[in-house]
Amino acid sequence: CPEASSLKTANGTRVCAQLYSDDSAYYDQCCAGDVLLVEPGADVPYMPHSWAARASSLVVGTRCELQVWSRAGKKGSHKKFSA
Repeated sequence: CPEASSLKTANGTRVCAQLYSDDSAYYDQCCAGDVLLVEPGADVPYMPHSWAARASSLVVGTRCELQVWSRAGKKGSHKKFSA
């Protein structure tokens, strides 16, 4: 997985979090598959349809916090992730 301080797009824009579709019990095989980027300040109450129940690994950048909910529309239980 990338270091939290190194999260950037190809053009160098800062990214607050990256979610990955594939995971593994072996650390060197984590953070694989499709990637969903979360930009600074993003407020997304609904996951993109193709990402429903797919995120299995994530990295949160420094000075960022990712809050997720168990149900759509910011409902249900929630959890916060940070670097």
